[in-house]
Amino acid sequence: NTGITSLCVMAFLAKGCTPGTSPHGEVVNRGIDFVLGSRQENGTLVGPGRSHGPMYSHAIATLLLSEVSGMVDAERQERIDAVLPEALRIILAAQQVEKLQSSRGGWRYQTDSADSDISCTGWPLMALRSARNSGADVPAQSIDYALEFVMRCRTGDGGFAYMPGQGPGPARTGVGLLCLELCGRHRDEAALAAGEWLLRHPPEHHGQQWYYYSIYYCSHGMFQLGDEYWEPFAERMYEALLKNQRPDGSWPPGSAGREGECYATAMSILAMSVPYCQLPIYQR
Repeated sequence: NTGITSLCVMAFLAKGCTPGTSPHGEVVNRGIDFVLGSRQENGTLVGPGRSHGPMYSHAIATLLLSEVSGMVDAERQERIDAVLPEALRIILAAQQVEKLQSSRGGWRYQTDSADSDISCTGWPLMALRSARNSGADVPAQSIDYALEFVMRCRTGDGGFAYMPGQGPGPARTGVGLLCLELCGRHRDEAALAAGEWLLRHPPEHHGQQWYYYSIYYCSHGMFQLGDEYWEPFAERMYEALLKNQRPDGSWPPGSAGREGECYATAMSILAMSVPYCQLPIYQR
């Protein structure tokens, strides 16, 4: 699964394990090679493993390649330069598919989906933002268009919903907050309201579906907002994660059972390592 592999590689990167030269550097290189070798005939980076819709895996893999571009050796850089533009083109084309009015600007499970949801939209938007930060030819209009969809998912109490008109939740609000923070809406009224919502309704480790997904997005979003949001959120999150870490260092998948413990562990590392600011897209 290219999505989970990419998350695991980014977990190493988040702790400063750069490709090739650092401790675990060859593990990082092999993960990058797996993603590059998973390219399908249509250009998608999905590989043979099952996925919760190809857009998830493709967008996460595209984000990884954008983040490691410039870190790798010359041979791998040449391969990334050959694959990344097409991966971005697929994301941009999927955004332009004719959609319902309320879904325009976003993404969903398939490259030809006619509807959108905020959960899936977060990954392609981050991939585009990362690539644009690195100098790729990503139209600013595409990012603005995606933000319009994100804002349509906003609820009256400051949270964000899965789709426009639905109710808020921690995972969806975390996605909405991070999208705003990374795409030019730093600490604006909607972002601050989302931060306040998350302080009132933080992700709960026990009994809450999508916990690891929630803490990934919420931690990065709250860190971007500033210490007055990040510190109270982080204290609660660290306590829960340290309490539930297994003796072998992994985290139990819980409601993420289908994705497995590698997913749960990678997302936990990515959430906890926010202050290290090793991944370019997440730097304040």
